[in-house]
Amino acid sequence: MTLSIERIPTLGDNYTYLVTCDRTREAAIVDAPEAEPVIRRVEASGATVTKILSTHHHPDHSAANPELAERYGVPVYAHVSDAQRVPGFTNGVDEGDTISVGEHTARVFFIPSHTMGHVAYVFDEAQALFSGDMLFAAGCGRLFEGDAQMMYTALCEKLAALPDTMRVFCGHEYTESNLRFAVSAEPDNTAMQAKLERVQAIRAGAAADWHDATAEEMTIPSTIGEERETNPFMRAESGEALGVLRTAKDSF
Repeated sequence: MTLSIERIPTLGDNYTYLVTCDRTREAAIVDAPEAEPVIRRVEASGATVTKILSTHHHPDHSAANPELAERYGVPVYAHVSDAQRVPGFTNGVDEGDTISVGEHTARVFFIPSHTMGHVAYVFDEAQALFSGDMLFAAGCGRLFEGDAQMMYTALCEKLAALPDTMRVFCGHEYTESNLRFAVSAEPDNTAMQAKLERVQAIRAGAAADWHDATAEEMTIPSTIGEERETNPFMRAESGEALGVLRTAKDSF
């Protein structure tokens, strides 16, 4: 039983995902800010969209929900607290809930702090985590609504407990800038430096228009194992330490 994950470049640096069960061809759309690139990929794939999953309410992750939901006649899932904030919201989820995509099942993790209604979707069998704007490759989201202790709990306790092999599909192509900060925070970390060099090589020939990006120009997915080694936020020893790092990154 396999789950195909297509990375769709949207806006200027966003990742939208088309997640398809290979056996049933049922699919979910994750975090769509614009419809047209998603519709093109769905049509090319021949998949049948059965649901839309939002990690949080910000428009750069959810603005296209109503158009896509109407086009495919499907429900929109997001955290129960965001019924009034997620466009097209129909179905609330919370910690411990599960969602099916064909023969695959995702667990819902409630991980507030970037926003107070942020969730992640974890497909254990497929080893795929959709982390939105909470966990990035080598970084984390800004603390717009919650606090550093909430983020520490989410990143360093909850998500860090996932297997090293769990792939991390995040919301933005921020990896190079995140690693530049990471290296400044931990200048003796050779794993960070090596990954920065790899990522810079990948991004050196990136398309001027993100919509034209190829798979070879994308640095996502990472893995939980990589993040433990190269993400200074996931390596923080406390909520206070994470908060200090986040403040430094805000002005980096």
